[in-house]
Amino acid sequence: MRKDIPPILAMASVVVVAQLGALLLAPAFQNTTGPVFEEPNDPVNSLIYVGLILAFTGLILLIIRLRRQNIMKYVILGAMFFTMLLVFFLPFYLLFLWFNSPLADLFANLEAIVISGALTYALAKYPEWYLVDAVGIAVAAGVTAILGISFAILPALVLLIALAIYDAISVYKTKHMVTLADAVAGERLPILIVIPKSRRYSFLRQKSLRAQIASGEEREAMFMGLGDIIIPGILVVSAAISLADRNTAVFGIGGNLLVALATLAGTLVGFALLMRFVMKGNPQAGLPLLNAGAILGYVAAYLAVYGDLTLGIRLG
Repeated sequence: MRKDIPPILAMASVVVVAQLGALLLAPAFQNTTGPVFEEPNDPVNSLIYVGLILAFTGLILLIIRLRRQNIMKYVILGAMFFTMLLVFFLPFYLLFLWFNSPLADLFANLEAIVISGALTYALAKYPEWYLVDAVGIAVAAGVTAILGISFAILPALVLLIALAIYDAISVYKTKHMVTLADAVAGERLPILIVIPKSRRYSFLRQKSLRAQIASGEEREAMFMGLGDIIIPGILVVSAAISLADRNTAVFGIGGNLLVALATLAGTLVGFALLMRFVMKGNPQAGLPLLNAGAILGYVAAYLAVYGDLTLGIRLG
């Protein structure tokens, strides 16, 4: 429908802004905090990360089943606080370094604590959609950058394929992702992006998503989990970082950057296809199409730029 085009374009813009932000942040994270995993080229890292996601999801679903939504709220807000600490530390650290401060690390940590604490408090007390979105975009950009430098090409591909399969199962088979999304929206938790369809919309008055789906009622906003931005973005950043040592340029632009941008473009193609299904009104698994688009964009661009069949995969 024509009235859905503006929110769809806004959602696509969020994906682009977050992933471009991750590309800009990635080199700085690589030179300061470093990757999460000691050996980014080890595919076992992908299995470890998937295991952590499954464990955290299981914990949240158990809390929902026990009807302890307040506990879920504080667990997620706590996780967001610590994530924001890591994300906001970097810009302040670089700022204080620029001023040649001998205590750059200390001051950056203090600033990150103050801002993360203030935002967490605001999200707990007044989680309106624009605050949730602003925090979500910042966190998505930071987390995507950190994970992108932590997974080389092979582990990144394994991760995207594994999570696409898991997302499809959790939405279409077990349907527990729908339960999780409903609980998250009901508690106004900041692990999703909310795009209103009208100026009168308020996230504070958001009804149960499950009830709206069951009744066929038109939803007042569009929702996308942060994972739908972060996971395909990992391959975008991984391409930029992992291929940076290749001395290849096209029209003066580094081959690694071209492949990274093509991966982002592929994600947007997957997003466009996803929106065609979303407009039918039923819950859709985002990662199968988003990750497939990212992977195909990466493969096509890598072959065009570098012309070899290794796809940038390095073993050992």
